[in-house]
Amino acid sequence: MQFSALLALILLVIAGPLAAQEARKPEPSATHHEVAHHEAPHHEEPRHETPKHPAPAHKPPARHTPPAKPSTPPAHNPAAAPAAVTPAPAAVPAPSSTPTEPPKGSNTGLPLPRFASLKTDEVNLRTGPGLRYPIEWVYKRRDLPVEIQREFEVWRLVADQEGVKGWVHQATLVGRRTFVSVGVEQVIRSSAEDTASAVARLKPGVIGRIRSCDAKADWCQVQVGEYRGWLKREAFWGTYPGEAIQ
Repeated sequence: MQFSALLALILLVIAGPLAAQEARKPEPSATHHEVAHHEAPHHEEPRHETPKHPAPAHKPPARHTPPAKPSTPPAHNPAAAPAAVTPAPAAVPAPSSTPTEPPKGSNTGLPLPRFASLKTDEVNLRTGPGLRYPIEWVYKRRDLPVEIQREFEVWRLVADQEGVKGWVHQATLVGRRTFVSVGVEQVIRSSAEDTASAVARLKPGVIGRIRSCDAKADWCQVQVGEYRGWLKREAFWGTYPGEAIQ
């Protein structure tokens, strides 16, 4: 009996401090339990904390698509343009019925250009209007037709049927109208008809005299040596289209 009481006293002495220590120990809260539960190994993705003031969502810039090119240029709309004050057009004078006169030579007052012919069998063609200019060509064909294009004192700028140009003295020219046959063989006929009989046949380069041409006529009366007849304008060089020669 005495031994039992002693054993109970010893147990009481030992259990007293343990009970007091256990009473002082805080109880685990529900929050701590939950945290402990989440700290266990897990394979979930980490959660990101949401800020109190969320930033505005970023909208990606819209892709710029260039406008399609029109297949045809846009039509001009005059109504869309600002109104402008347009001055009234000036009155255009009516064309005169009087034909314009051709230019005239500064020395002779004769029309330019005009035809003439070489007066002698030897005519010097110079590069300029004066004896100081060199001789470029010597013509040795009397009555060769040339076209006078300019005048300078006593000198005349002339051109032949081949387009060769140069200056000759006025004393070497004469106003007699002549022609030179061109192209293939040409036929002088007894009348101004293609079916008329042939009077003479001319080789290219033959020189003759123009006796007359009616205005705008296709045929001219010509003479080569002792042969006289009619020759088409297109068969020779020495007149202007439709020119009248008497």
